[in-house]
Amino acid sequence: MTRPAKRVTSQDVARAAGVSRTTVSFVLNGKPGLTFPEETVNRVLDAARQLDYRPRASARALAAGRSDIVLLAVPDLPIGEGISRFIEELAAALAAHSLTLVTHLAGARSRPLPDVCATLEASVVTAVEYFSEEMAEALHRAGAQVVLPVQDSAPAMREIGRIQAEYLVSRGHRCLGYALPAGVAHAPMARQRLDGAAAACAATGIDRPVAVEVSLDAASAAQAVGDWRSRSVTGVCAFNDEVAMAVLAGARAHGLTVPTDMAVVGADDIPVARLAAPPLTTVAFDLHEAGRRRAEAIVAGLKNQETHPAMPALGPQVIRRESA
Repeated sequence: MTRPAKRVTSQDVARAAGVSRTTVSFVLNGKPGLTFPEETVNRVLDAARQLDYRPRASARALAAGRSDIVLLAVPDLPIGEGISRFIEELAAALAAHSLTLVTHLAGARSRPLPDVCATLEASVVTAVEYFSEEMAEALHRAGAQVVLPVQDSAPAMREIGRIQAEYLVSRGHRCLGYALPAGVAHAPMARQRLDGAAAACAATGIDRPVAVEVSLDAASAAQAVGDWRSRSVTGVCAFNDEVAMAVLAGARAHGLTVPTDMAVVGADDIPVARLAAPPLTTVAFDLHEAGRRRAEAIVAGLKNQETHPAMPALGPQVIRRESA
């Protein structure tokens, strides 16, 4: 068996560049207040590049006074395209600031988040949803400098449901349904979006949406559509686009025409939404901007500046297609 290559150290770089190990550390870590001749800097950088040198995380943390790890707590629910895209955008935005994103599925069967934070020595812990004050305090005790968001994300989630319901009401629908993701009917995000739709219905004097769980299979979706039809539902708000496309399949199973017999509105505007049959009307938000603003809030927090973290839903708007 081939023996793995020995890891390159800063001493190797120093030897190749003809400088001290301390000089290598100062040059590569950008020690404030110290300057070196350009020729010295170039020798160190060239040696590091030729040797493919990568500083140890512990060494970088010691030099910077913190690690470059940002720990993202992902909720224990189906990870849809919307959340995946937000994670991708956040990771890219953080990388521009030399920060590394690590995700952790936060659930009952997972290690407690503070334990993970302490193990990784994460400088930042952030979330798709939000942290209670108690959890935020526990994460700070575990070593996190920045924990966000700690304010309630429910308003942003409710806004999505509100926009979905208001759009259907504006199209003449007076009896609405809400398609919840199966298995997580009581998850905060699903409940918040449903509450937003219910508030929109109450504001226009119609009944609360009929909430039904919908699995991502045709039989479950057909059963849900049958339930709504028995209650005279003509318009359905879906938790996200994946659930909305299941509803479309359920409608086809009943021989219904969308949107004439039943209109459907999704959320997230995933790439395949426009390829659904019929193309899916949905609520979209700027995930690139959301990731960028969250990264800015993290960087500001690490600099002890005031932060205004943005949630994934920014400026939600209806993308009108043929399903509603």
